[in-house]
Amino acid sequence: MDLLVCPLCKGPLGHDHATHELVCAADRLAFPIRDGIAVMLESEARSLDATPPSADATNAS
Repeated sequence: MDLLVCPLCKGPLGHDHATHELVCAADRLAFPIRDGIAVMLESEARSLDATPPSADATNAS
């Protein structure tokens, strides 16, 4: 785990246990962990700047 870095900026990644993601604070991206394997593809990353879907549903009410 300590050897993994962000594929874009080569910076350190944090582990978000709640969402099962590796998070790059510098790029504001979260990379998913599926079946114990980190998916380190930019196309699979979730932007941390985007509003979470659960918040959209709450605001629509």
